[in-house]
Amino acid sequence: MAGRDLRALFSTNDLSVQADEAFTNRSSQWEAVAAALTEHLQRLAAPGFDPEDLEAPRANVLVFHGVGGIGKTTLSRTLEAALADAGRRPSQWGAPGWPADRILPVRIDLARSAGTDFEQLMLTIRAALTRIGRPLPAFDLALRRYWEANHPGEPLEEYLRRGGLASRFGQALPQQMQSALADVAQTLLLPGTVGSAVGQVTGALVSALRERRQTVRALAACARLADLLDAEPDLDALSYYPHLLAFEIARLPADKRVTPVILLDTFEDAGDRTHRELERLVQRVVWLMPNAFWVITGRSRLQWAEPALHGQLDYIGPTAWPGLAAPAPPLLPGSLTPPAALSSAGRQVLVGDFSPEDCDDYLARRLARDGRPLISEPVRAVITARSHGLPLYLDLSVMRFLEIQRSGRTPQPGDFDHDFPALIARTLSDLTPSERHVLRSVSLLDAFDLTLATQAAGLTHEAPAQRLLERPFVHDNPFGLWPFHLHALIRSTLRNAADQADDRWSPRDWHTAAQRAFTALGAQLAAAPAPDRRLLVGCLRQALPLARDFQLELDWLTAAAWSYVSDSVWEPLAPPARQEQAAILQTPADALTELLNTLARRQHEHRARTVDRLTTVIDTQLLPGELHDMAVYYRAKADRDVGRSAASRHGMQYVADRGGRLAPAAGRGLAHLARLAGDFPTALATASTLGWDGRHHRVEGDIWWPHGDMPRAAAAYAAARTDAEQHGIAGERATSQAQRAFALAFADPSAAAYEIDLAHQLLTGLTRRVTTATVQLAELIRDAGTDQRVEDRAEVLRTEIRLAGVTVAEPILELALAFHHAVRDSPDGLTQCISRLEHLTRDGDYTYYTDIAHFMADRPLPHPSSAQWIDGQAAVRSRWSSLITDRRSRTLPTAP
Repeated sequence: MAGRDLRALFSTNDLSVQADEAFTNRSSQWEAVAAALTEHLQRLAAPGFDPEDLEAPRANVLVFHGVGGIGKTTLSRTLEAALADAGRRPSQWGAPGWPADRILPVRIDLARSAGTDFEQLMLTIRAALTRIGRPLPAFDLALRRYWEANHPGEPLEEYLRRGGLASRFGQALPQQMQSALADVAQTLLLPGTVGSAVGQVTGALVSALRERRQTVRALAACARLADLLDAEPDLDALSYYPHLLAFEIARLPADKRVTPVILLDTFEDAGDRTHRELERLVQRVVWLMPNAFWVITGRSRLQWAEPALHGQLDYIGPTAWPGLAAPAPPLLPGSLTPPAALSSAGRQVLVGDFSPEDCDDYLARRLARDGRPLISEPVRAVITARSHGLPLYLDLSVMRFLEIQRSGRTPQPGDFDHDFPALIARTLSDLTPSERHVLRSVSLLDAFDLTLATQAAGLTHEAPAQRLLERPFVHDNPFGLWPFHLHALIRSTLRNAADQADDRWSPRDWHTAAQRAFTALGAQLAAAPAPDRRLLVGCLRQALPLARDFQLELDWLTAAAWSYVSDSVWEPLAPPARQEQAAILQTPADALTELLNTLARRQHEHRARTVDRLTTVIDTQLLPGELHDMAVYYRAKADRDVGRSAASRHGMQYVADRGGRLAPAAGRGLAHLARLAGDFPTALATASTLGWDGRHHRVEGDIWWPHGDMPRAAAAYAAARTDAEQHGIAGERATSQAQRAFALAFADPSAAAYEIDLAHQLLTGLTRRVTTATVQLAELIRDAGTDQRVEDRAEVLRTEIRLAGVTVAEPILELALAFHHAVRDSPDGLTQCISRLEHLTRDGDYTYYTDIAHFMADRPLPHPSSAQWIDGQAAVRSRWSSLITDRRSRTLPTAP
């Protein structure tokens, strides 16, 4: 279903452009309406249904709520058209299961701009019912009395014509009301002159009803008619007259019987959350007409099921409105939510955003020329991505497209990387000043809870934030660290578009709000009763962009950065990138953001890139002393990984000499470098001074396995793992276990299988490329000498190691292959491994790996070794030769 888009039509002189209103999908919403209306019709047909029952719970309301611009008004209009005429039902919508001529839809726009008051709402409902073609005496008589009392001398015909109801529904209402008056007068045998005076007719009717005369027994079936006709005919009484309307609809003859479906749109304008006068009257109508079905669309959920509103509205609580007590899940395009889940309960439905496919379809059909989309596919793709599925953004982009065309230029994708200030106006329109303040404050945050929102806004009370959480543009994720977040497009627009509101914030206001949000995040982290890694990472992800974008002092971020690094887990932080013109590191927050992102990214990129990024951070000299040491230390580690031992030794020595937090770790790095050079006595002496902070047990294990002393190495790694468990350092625990599995894989493949499985378990949830490679090496060594595709797997692992830039792992891979060939007694394969090892260790690091490869096959060394073994070369040769002999004699297990 599509009509002409007049705004777009009048935005161009090109008459070949077809500007159509495109209605996209929303079939899930139609299914919800069809299911709820079908249930309603079944309830009306049940023997026990009584329209005059004022105590039974109501299930005659379906609510669609959502952010401004999501398409609720379009949905309301389309529902009215589809219910009125099957031929106007969108092709995506299935056929309903009820006779079309038994449904009477009427849509009422409650927007302030429409000027609909309660009196007009009642007249609209009654005017729509004129299609039945007969008077509704009880209601018509009461309405006529009300009209003459409150509009003396003003003909109803003139009012209907002036308000547009006459053109919409015709002029039958006054005639039907007059007919009802005449029929009652005739029934009461009143003379003609008296019968035309509504006051005298109603007075006589009330007397007849109270006297229970047989002549008025039909109207006497309405037990409360006399009381309503006797009451003062004011606006309050008018709000009770729908009870009479429900009575009349229920007693229509079978050939005239209809079910009104009343669509109330823009319900947020029926009254704000403080003054609910119009809402109270409307709710009364809904309650008193249980045989009508109501489809209400608005920005917020109806609060009628909330007991806290007792006294403000007449009918309140979950007992009265069971379907409004719990919201239904959002209905997205293509939703698989069964209609049964939307019946009786869950009658508050959040209207979701368009899917990317629906956005593209909408844009393709909105503007066309000769049946082909006018908006090109690349432009549609950019608009779709920027819109986050909000139809209003699509509409605004269409108008921008035409505006650019009018300038004589062909619109390009870059023209639509654009925010629309109109979205701000639409979002703020029905918010109180305090809610606007909270909204702008939380737009600085990716996610928030009630406390964080209140603190970020600098308020001493939570009420404004609590009210904001009820708005449809605040989405709820109960499983999130902070459960609430703003609609992505609205957040982006608030942050980036030119705000023209009277209460718009100045740059200083934004900076002050950023400082409040930053401080609130730090307070939440500090208040945690125990170390909480998830909270730490969440606070860093939110606070780093705030500190960077608003040039805040590091404050609590320094301690948080150390906590992040200490666990060696390396979750990605990845705050949004700055714009290109501001990408240069200019503040300590810039430098810290880049430092932590680099440390996290080094698990996913070549270590040479890590060195370059850390060098950029170090050269800025922006970080305070200990954080500067952090950058130097991790650059030294990366230098070692890519084989730059001299640069690594210089960095480690610098950090160790400064005596800061990382001095023990730098000492460990120096011990590793001594081991790389084959100076094992120095490495062992250094290890004895390191303690837990320097991971001394792991360093000892790294020294003993090259000596072929696998039991001693495995014991050292087990002790390192125990230390890590006691200190709660998950990354170190996984690394120590991986090294233990690696050592035992040489000595005992059966025992290694268990240790390898444990290493995989401890790596779950961690991102550690070197440690993962160590476990894969252990698996190769465990399978050495077998036909378990050892060489093929080694080739794959070699490729992965080179892509990661972890140069130090490749010589160990060649050593593992040498072990495999030695076990299989394959001289050629072993010689090739030795040749590759000589090439990989030509710079002097790990040259003893070539010695070990010779020891495995008990080959003589071609030249004197530079390695300084702790217990002599002969003992090391004997142990490695024994490992080969032992492996050959074993019955090797089949790898899983």
